[in-house]
Amino acid sequence: MEITAAVARGADVPFSMETLTLEEPRPGEVLVRIVATGVCHTDLVTKGVFPAELPIVLGHEGAGVVEQIGSEVTGIEVGDHVLLTYASCGTCSRCVNGLPPYCENFVILNTSGGRSDFTSPLSSNGERVMGAFFGQSSFATHALVPARSIVVVDKDVDLVATSPFGCGVQTGAGAVANVMKPGPDDSIAIFGVGGVGMAALMAARAIGAGTIVAIDLSADRLAVAKELGADVTIDGAAEDVVAQIVAATGGGANFALDTTAVNAVIAKGLEALAPMGTLVLVGLGEASMDLEIGHLTGNGKAVRGCIEGSGDPQKFIPQLLQWHADGKFPIEKISKTYAFSDIDTALADAHHGTTIKPILTFPVVRSRYGVH
Repeated sequence: MEITAAVARGADVPFSMETLTLEEPRPGEVLVRIVATGVCHTDLVTKGVFPAELPIVLGHEGAGVVEQIGSEVTGIEVGDHVLLTYASCGTCSRCVNGLPPYCENFVILNTSGGRSDFTSPLSSNGERVMGAFFGQSSFATHALVPARSIVVVDKDVDLVATSPFGCGVQTGAGAVANVMKPGPDDSIAIFGVGGVGMAALMAARAIGAGTIVAIDLSADRLAVAKELGADVTIDGAAEDVVAQIVAATGGGANFALDTTAVNAVIAKGLEALAPMGTLVLVGLGEASMDLEIGHLTGNGKAVRGCIEGSGDPQKFIPQLLQWHADGKFPIEKISKTYAFSDIDTALADAHHGTTIKPILTFPVVRSRYGVH
């Protein structure tokens, strides 16, 4: 079928709105008409590294309506409303043990520009266009998605508001809920309150964590963090960031989250921990750690990484939806919607920090499943 997609053809050129050919669903795949898709920092990073000679359709926080189902798919029906998440094989030991974010085939399935056999479902007049990005390539009117990447939701769920739950939101929220698991007496310092950091903040407040400290360079983002429940906000440019955190938490944070992947920030996060505290890293970048070993051996501190919130999307996304329904996860307070055709503006606003969480929306269409 023919679809419209935003094709990335190099780091320094705008997205190209193009008509592409999308294959029919293969066994285990589902055709989804995209209603909305979040814009994630990973989209920005990937556009910057894929060369012009390798055109690719990005997007990996899609939400939409099922229009066609391939063979060997169970539990999903035409007309279902769905949120889309990353791809995992389902057969390796980590997937089998409920840890799909650490799938042994994660890189191939999500960032190779194709399926596990390196084929792409997308083409343009015979030219291969790389796709299947994070199992979806949702910067398009339609996407072919592996059944494992689909979370069926109730039809009263707001697909636009909740579309980011599939990646950035579950990354930040899961780092708190699935890795830190703070109690009411635990304090958390969140370094960087963009989309991921704000999700972590909302999750910490939803599960009843103790003191929450938000650190950022943007006064506007810090104001939003305060509105969402941060007890203390700190200007990341201040010379005494660590001292302020230690004072606010009564001796150091029990947990710290780094969303920045900046060496100096990571070092501050480790230093600001209380003895036996844990620093969780979720930021993407080229940071390298020059650890002060005494922080670890002398104080029992720990540092660990976290991918996609370290949870099973089939279980954790419904938890996020329940928090949202209960008013505990007001994603709308950090989101701004843009028409799909304004994708370059959305990504520019995300890059410059003027929008915390951009969401692209697609034209309303009428089908036999109703108006969506």
